[in-house]
Amino acid sequence: MVLTIREIECKSILNRSGIADYALNPYLGCEHGCRYCYGRFMMRYTKHGEPWGHFVDVKVNGPRVLMKQARRSRVGRVFISSVCDGWQPLEEKYGITRACVEILLANDFPITILTKSGLASRDLDLFEGRREVELGATITALDEGLQRIFEPRGSSGEERLSLLKQAKGKGITTYAFLGPIMPYLFDTEENLGNLIAAFADVGVDWIYLDLLNPRPGVWASLYPVLRDHYPHLVPRYRRVLFNQWERRQYASRLRERIGKLSRLYHMEERLRFLW
Repeated sequence: MVLTIREIECKSILNRSGIADYALNPYLGCEHGCRYCYGRFMMRYTKHGEPWGHFVDVKVNGPRVLMKQARRSRVGRVFISSVCDGWQPLEEKYGITRACVEILLANDFPITILTKSGLASRDLDLFEGRREVELGATITALDEGLQRIFEPRGSSGEERLSLLKQAKGKGITTYAFLGPIMPYLFDTEENLGNLIAAFADVGVDWIYLDLLNPRPGVWASLYPVLRDHYPHLVPRYRRVLFNQWERRQYASRLRERIGKLSRLYHMEERLRFLW
C-alpha cells in the first residue's frame, strides 16, 4: 500500500467533543485502514482523493498549539483519539501524541486513551501512578486472519492484550473496547468467549461493547470486503444494518449471549453496553 503523508499546521487541536469534554487528534487520517472505521466521515473535510486509510496528515505544530490552548481552556477530560489512532505507526517517527500527552498531564487534564497499537506501551511511563488516566485497547478478534481482513494494519490482538497487561501491572486504569462487533464473524461463541476470558485474565476495569452502525461511508467500505470474503453474509448484513426490527432482535440476542459468557468469568459487572 502507498501511504500519502502530508505535514500540515492546525489552528486548534483540543476540541469540544460528545465523547468526552474534549477530543484530541494529532493526525488526520489513520494508516491502520480498518474497514469499518467511523472516522471516514472526515473525508468531507479533506482535499484527499485517496481512500480512507491511505493518507495521513501530520499536525506538526500540534504540541505548540496545544500548549496555548491548555493554558486558557477549562480543565476537562480529553479523549485521545476520536477520528484517528494517536499511536498509529507514524507516531514512532513524529512523537506528536506523546508530546501532547505530556502537555495535558502537566496542565492537569484527565485523559482517556483508546488505541489499536502496541506502540502505546512506549508511553506507559507517562501514565504510571496517574489516577486520572484511563487506557483502553480495541480488541475485536484474536483470530489473526479474521482481524487482518478488517483491521489490516493495526497491532495484533495479542499485542493489544500485552499493552493492557503492562498497563494494569503499572496500576493504570484499563478497559477493553469490543466494537464494533461484526455480525456472524466477531460475535461467534468462540470469539466472544476467548475475548472475555482474555479480558478477565488481564483484569480490565471495564469492557465496552458496541454494535456495528451504518454510519456515513461504512457500508461502502464493508461491502467489497464481505462480497470478496463472505458473500453469503451480504444479505444478512443488509438486514441487520438497515432493517430496524431485525437490528433490535439481533442486538437483544447478542446482549443475552454476552451476558451469559461474562458470568462464566465473573465479568458481568464490568460490562458497559453502548446499545
